[in-house]
Amino acid sequence: MDLPATQYAKSGDVYVAYQIFGSGPIDLVLVPGWISHLDLWWDSPVTARWLKRFGRFARVIMFDKRGTGLSDRGGLPDMDQRMDDIRAVMDAAGSKRAAVLGISEGGSLAALFAASHPGRCQSLVLHGAFAKFTSWFPTQDDLDAFSDYIREKWGSGDNMVTFSPSRKEDQAYRMWWARRERAAASPSTALALIKMNSEIDISGILSAVRVPTLVIHRTDDAVVDINGGRQLVELIPHAQFFESPGSDHVPWTGDDVDTITDKIEEFLTGSKPAVSIDRVLATVLFTDIVASTEKAESLGDRRWKVLLSAHDDIVRRELIRFRGNEVKSLGDGFLATFDGPARAAHCALSIIEAIRSLGIEISAGIHTGEVELQESDVRGIAVHVAARIVGQAAAGECLVSRTVKDLVAGAELRFSERGKQQLKGLAEPMELFAAGL
Repeated sequence: MDLPATQYAKSGDVYVAYQIFGSGPIDLVLVPGWISHLDLWWDSPVTARWLKRFGRFARVIMFDKRGTGLSDRGGLPDMDQRMDDIRAVMDAAGSKRAAVLGISEGGSLAALFAASHPGRCQSLVLHGAFAKFTSWFPTQDDLDAFSDYIREKWGSGDNMVTFSPSRKEDQAYRMWWARRERAAASPSTALALIKMNSEIDISGILSAVRVPTLVIHRTDDAVVDINGGRQLVELIPHAQFFESPGSDHVPWTGDDVDTITDKIEEFLTGSKPAVSIDRVLATVLFTDIVASTEKAESLGDRRWKVLLSAHDDIVRRELIRFRGNEVKSLGDGFLATFDGPARAAHCALSIIEAIRSLGIEISAGIHTGEVELQESDVRGIAVHVAARIVGQAAAGECLVSRTVKDLVAGAELRFSERGKQQLKGLAEPMELFAAGL
């Protein structure tokens, strides 16, 4: 999917940034939490994958609230102005009526919009949301501690572990979180927004929400207490409640991301999502740390963990640079896919060179063929071939199949023959080549 263009809707004297993506039969307006930045959604494989999932069943309209991200800065808006902004974005997007998904603090605005403009809101989904600000910060001491973080550490990403505890070891995600903080709001703006949000209490109007509503909350949400979600269900007539185990606050991280997204799709479309199996031509890349077991034993658990984290950061950085899709980390390596073999080869060579700065070597294997895409995994013979190829690669070597070599003419790559190799599970030997620049 091509990255969506950022556009601007005029709401009074303010320009509100928005994007549109997906082509499903329903419109879905995504109301973000207290800060956001449209372009940075797509810089993280974690959030990009989450968004693309919605684009499979809806035309998604998302925006940055005024005062944050790419929207106009200026004075702090009240809730009426923010509702005007939603209408302005919907009008600009040509959406007369849409489902609305409110996340965290954005859930309060989404619920108020649903109650105030039922003609524009066909259904409502609230994730990690609350009626009263005290569900987020129960005491003044809690609020003061968060304000201190903004004053002293804003943009460091240290707060990521509170919102996404399941990602606490993911340094690439932490770096993205830090950039998101800095890009979405300055410390002064963040402090002002928190002060404004501290006045939120929509409990008195929730009985006026008459559209079908689904409230989703994780049992041990580390940011907004589960009672915040339960209160919403009590106050919104006929609201459905889906409680999921876990402690992540944001909906795009956690072990249950796919389960929650499936629940949202079923609620909004009236049918359970079909098992997604798409067969496409893709280039599959496997990387592997050479002699990882021996290296881990020589370094010890603590130093090996630090080294592995640095390795993961480099691999993920290069995957983003060359538009690769991280499928999964394999502990001492990665599985990724690309829509072009030349980018895969250049990415692998770049990773090999960058990893040497850590005092370790990796090997890489690449093959192009048809694969089956299943949610967060890929399957098929092409995946098995690439896995077998990396097993034949020497330290610091990127081996590719003849298919890859034949497809990258003119890509400023050179190849050295490695002869025909009998790969486990394949009937016929396969010609392999070492790629270089």
